[in-house]
Amino acid sequence: MAERVSIVGVPVDICQPDKLENEIMEILAKPGTKQIIFLSIWDLLKARRKGDFADCVKSADLIIPISKSILRAAAVLKKPVPVRYNPFNAVIQILSVLDSHFKTIYLLGSSKKTISKVEHNIKDTFPSLKVIGRYVGYYPKTSEPDIIQAIFKAQPSLVLVSDGIREKNCWAYRRRNQFSSSTFLYYKDAFGIFSERVRRVDEKTFDKGLEFFAEIAHNPFKIFLIVRLFFFSLTVVWYKLFKK
Repeated sequence: MAERVSIVGVPVDICQPDKLENEIMEILAKPGTKQIIFLSIWDLLKARRKGDFADCVKSADLIIPISKSILRAAAVLKKPVPVRYNPFNAVIQILSVLDSHFKTIYLLGSSKKTISKVEHNIKDTFPSLKVIGRYVGYYPKTSEPDIIQAIFKAQPSLVLVSDGIREKNCWAYRRRNQFSSSTFLYYKDAFGIFSERVRRVDEKTFDKGLEFFAEIAHNPFKIFLIVRLFFFSLTVVWYKLFKK
């Protein structure tokens, strides 16, 4: 089992790459609705506030850090330092695990054209991973009961959720009692990258923890998030000085 630590009050899991397959298989074996979360620094800050997202993170079966700032905070607080994953690489690793065990997947999100290409590419890359359903994002509210019913009946090993699902990670959490036994994973760019519509962050940029600047290049208004990062640093210092 992955070791869970608390970073400024938010749970984060330590899962070594060579233990990921066992961790995924243990999660799949659990009854009911399960969830894997990619936790960015912005998600961590959001999870510190009360609400559905905080509850969603706390109840998740695996919380994988994807921001270098989370690792730095753990080191400053003298906590065991988690392993940071590139989210798309982690998706590939998880799908490889499912493929090697002849599992099933349901695709949820994006446009009809994109999701069709994603399905085709997944079938080509993971021939033993069976795609047993798909539904586009940006759907009308009236379609939701059909989506939930389809997932409930199909019982896919994994539901991969991407762009076009407004509630993101909370979509599965808020409907967790309406599914039978599936694991949900939300990654906004998953389908965009699979369909070659979205460009992946350069590996060197990600390894250096500079992917935030790539985000600013696409959306200059995100530069104001630096203020939040500053307050996060102050929070870490406060925890180090005053929290035991």
